[in-house]
Amino acid sequence: MPARGRFDISIQPGAPEKAVLISAWWMDNSTGRYIANVVTHSGDTRRISGMATLTVSVPVPLRRMMPGDIIDEADLGVIDLPAARIGAYAVTDPTDLLGMQVRSLLTEGRPVMTQSVMEPLVVNRGDLVTIRYLDGALELSSPGRALANAHRGQDVRIVNLVSNATVSGIASADGIVEVSR
Repeated sequence: MPARGRFDISIQPGAPEKAVLISAWWMDNSTGRYIANVVTHSGDTRRISGMATLTVSVPVPLRRMMPGDIIDEADLGVIDLPAARIGAYAVTDPTDLLGMQVRSLLTEGRPVMTQSVMEPLVVNRGDLVTIRYLDGALELSSPGRALANAHRGQDVRIVNLVSNATVSGIASADGIVEVSR
């Protein structure tokens, strides 16, 4: 059962309003229909039936979001959907979306798929970047140009604009790439 899930139970009309105990429970997992035996306060056993639906609260965009947008709290709402309507790759925790960058169009009111968002880019292809080399107390920097997009902590190839050499480094912050020996 998903962490943000709950069962919504419906009971057929005429069922007892209160019961002391459920003595038996059968359920068809594919349809959600169930049959149960309940024991009432008077000690009678009654058979009831109905539907049990697993419902999950999922975050959805409150507006259309375009590629490149960064998601914040004001962009998200929560709706309840039957688990059967939620794909395996749908994001179910709103905190997993906060600060993420939209990769492909997000439609208002529809669940967000994990492949539709990504960590924000800190280096864009063609951008001017600062190349930093750190070795103990020694710190050197040089201008460079990124040859690819990169997220924080991702390897990226850059051209050092002073030496015209191509080097690889790790994107560490907006426009900063750190290289090592």
